[in-house]
Amino acid sequence: MSLDALAAALPEYAEDIRRNLRSVLGDSPLTEQQAWGAALACAVASRDPRVLAEIADEASGRLSAEAVTAAKAAASIMAMSNVYYRAKHLIGDDAYAAMPARLAMRVTARPGVDKLDFELWALAVSAIGGCGACLETHEKRLRAAGVPAEAAHEALRIAAVVHAVAVTLGAERVLS
Repeated sequence: MSLDALAAALPEYAEDIRRNLRSVLGDSPLTEQQAWGAALACAVASRDPRVLAEIADEASGRLSAEAVTAAKAAASIMAMSNVYYRAKHLIGDDAYAAMPARLAMRVTARPGVDKLDFELWALAVSAIGGCGACLETHEKRLRAAGVPAEAAHEALRIAAVVHAVAVTLGAERVLS
């Protein structure tokens, strides 16, 4: 299994997605850990078994065991956070904004990898989760720590493409 197998599985109408997949993961200005951690976290968030299996297989050869665990943790914690904070935001009542989350999120303090890499992965997963509050928070933390906007942009590109691959292959399984 490999990234090439994922690209080959995409139908002809998704040629742009195939090219983008090779581009965002084959020529990323991010470090290998940042790019592949984002890809793995986004594959988990995209919920497609084949995409997850292929990207996890490729990522396991590029990431330490700690980074693999941290990428999965980023997807897991953001699955909860994206729902919670998106809902609070969409309700739009300041009473909810003042209420504490009271949800355990200890992994964000000690993710097992560089905290900025974890923030980058949380940002990418939040793009898939559609949580504006989480996107804003993680982007501001990255920028405050000196991470350039271009790095956040690359993580968003990875999220967009990994999610598009998952949507396309999932649709093909159902429609074929």
